Amino acid sequence: METVMEDVEEYNFREVRLPSLIPVVPEPELERESGERRRGRDIVLAIDHGPNSKHAFDWALIHLCRLADTIHLIHAVSDVKNQLVYDTTQGLMEKLAVEAFEVAMVKTVARIVEGDAGKVICNEAERIKPAAVVMGTRGRSLIQSVLQGSVGEYCVHNCKSAPVVIVPGKDAGDASII
Repeated sequence: METVMEDVEEYNFREVRLPSLIPVVPEPELERESGERRRGRDIVLAIDHGPNSKHAFDWALIHLCRLADTIHLIHAVSDVKNQLVYDTTQGLMEKLAVEAFEVAMVKTVARIVEGDAGKVICNEAERIKPAAVVMGTRGRSLIQSVLQGSVGEYCVHNCKSAPVVIVPGKDAGDASII
C-alpha cells in the first residue's frame, strides 16, 4: 500500500559547488567506535550574511559537530535566479566550508533555496532528516518578534523531523569562540 502525499510544495533551489575538502577518517581503534558514531550525522545550519548566523555556525562547530559529520548549509532567498545573490552566497558558503574543515574536519554540503525562510528550513530538515537544525537569532526585541514573527519560532513549532537549536547572539554573553 502506497502513501499518497497531498499538498506537496515544489520549490526551487540551486546546489552550491564547494571546494572538495574530504575529511580522512581513521579506522576505529576500539570496537565501540564503530556504527553510527563513525558514520556521522547530518546537521542543518540555516545561514545568512549576518553576524548572528556566523556566531551560530561557530557555536555548532565547537559544541555540536564531531568527526565524520556532515554540515548542510541552507540559505533562503527570494529568487534563486538572481546571479548576484547566488555569487555572494556561494562565496560565503565556500568560506564557511573551508573553516568547518579546518576547525572540526567535517564535510559541508550547501544549498540555496527559494522561498520563505521558515518553510525552506523545515522542508530541508524534512528532506535531510538531520540530528539537529541550528540557527542564530536575528537580534530583534520581544515586541518586534511578536509583531513581525520569527523564523526561529516558526521552525520550533513546525519542524517535526529534528530538534531546533537557536543560538543567542554574541551580545547575549557568549563571545565568538573561533
